[in-house]
Amino acid sequence: MHIRMQSLDWPAIGRDLDQQGNALLPNLLSPDECLELAALYTRKELFRSRVIMARHGFGQGEYQYFAYPLPALVQQLRTELYPPLATIANDWNQRMQIAVSFPPTHQALLQRCHDAGQQRPTPLLLQYVAGDYNCLHQDLYGEQVFPLQVAILLSRPGEDFTGGEFVLTEQRPRMQSRPQVVPLKQGDAVIFAVAQRPVHGTRGFYRVNMRHGVSRVNTGRRHTLGIIFHDAT
Repeated sequence: MHIRMQSLDWPAIGRDLDQQGNALLPNLLSPDECLELAALYTRKELFRSRVIMARHGFGQGEYQYFAYPLPALVQQLRTELYPPLATIANDWNQRMQIAVSFPPTHQALLQRCHDAGQQRPTPLLLQYVAGDYNCLHQDLYGEQVFPLQVAILLSRPGEDFTGGEFVLTEQRPRMQSRPQVVPLKQGDAVIFAVAQRPVHGTRGFYRVNMRHGVSRVNTGRRHTLGIIFHDAT
């Protein structure tokens, strides 16, 4: 996985994020790595909490937040993806005139979160079966928010499950919401905006609100790894 991380074309990723609010990273994880991560779902000792979506109006399905220390592969993803994303996030905040800048290392971001009382890890595994879906939402867990996050599909569409597409919507001022379906294969990752992104208009940059979710799973079982970089209260 380290070699694949080094080969990522970050200028192209940055352009995709600027243009559409998301960027696809094909084959970030191998099939074996995907199976290894999905198999962790039954190991309750690795997680700090389990959420049944229907109980909270989030949709249908469930997910579990990892506890510290994170599994090695999850920790590696969080640590190595953060620095280039921090550069993009700082550029976004400048364009949106948000007076927050992000440190160059993920450990420094976590220290900022922990100093603000956000000390619970946020990487999670999601599990969907037939009939499950995830309502459109934003992953905000406190005042400290890193504006980009990553989802990695661990299952094989068309084989392990059908349906269950990853969906993004953006709400531009005084316009109707625009949906986008991001096609993912096993091992593919998508980087996307947590809540807002800058869009260039006739009078400069303005903020667009973003939400994400998963459409209804028709058959089978779908697992996803979510990498959120800020911790929770």
